[in-house]
Amino acid sequence: MTVLNPLDLVGLSFFVTSMALLASTVFFFLERFSVKAKWHTSLTVAGLITGIAFIHYLYMRGVWIAGFGSPLTYRYVDWFITVPLQIVEFYLILKIIGKTPVSLFWKLLTASVVMLVAGYVGEAGLAPELHSFIIGMVAWLYILYEIFFGEGGSLSSKGKNYSAKLAYTSLKWLVTIGWAIYPIGYLFGMYGGESGSDMLNITYNLADFVNKIAFGLIIWAAAKKESAQASFSRPKR
Repeated sequence: MTVLNPLDLVGLSFFVTSMALLASTVFFFLERFSVKAKWHTSLTVAGLITGIAFIHYLYMRGVWIAGFGSPLTYRYVDWFITVPLQIVEFYLILKIIGKTPVSLFWKLLTASVVMLVAGYVGEAGLAPELHSFIIGMVAWLYILYEIFFGEGGSLSSKGKNYSAKLAYTSLKWLVTIGWAIYPIGYLFGMYGGESGSDMLNITYNLADFVNKIAFGLIIWAAAKKESAQASFSRPKR
């Protein structure tokens, strides 16, 4: 068995993130039964996001601790599954708010795939890193445009479900601020020199810790809020 060096901050970040993802997965699936039925799918998807990420983190931390360097392939395999699931969450929240065209889901999904493909080919050395970075940034900015000012933003502003609107607003700011951590990690890998790989992995692990777990917690909080209000307002017999 390979022992984790106590001074290996990257390895430590892999362990902390993996355990937090596991705990979050258990939490989301258990809490699914404590909210109104229309939130069940959203909490199920939240649990799938953290659960899938946890499994991939077991592989990623093993690669790192064994001395094989940055687990690029496993990381992007994880993102190619969990990021589209986060797009599904946006669509599910908008469906709770009101009638939402499926075309919006496909637009956001396509932009997320472009963003991920650009990042992967750049980091894998299959295309110029800077060009790939720019393409990925453009795709991310398009997602932000859609959820703030485009169809998603418009649908949210017209909705009447306060809890769902609060969740949507929180999620769009998480995608703005939280997802901004990822390009910082990419730049560490591109310009960080010898320590670039360490900083890249620490940054990516921090980003996954914040974005995957907080994403689910925001939805859980909104679901609990609406469910509690419904229980409080129900007349007693």
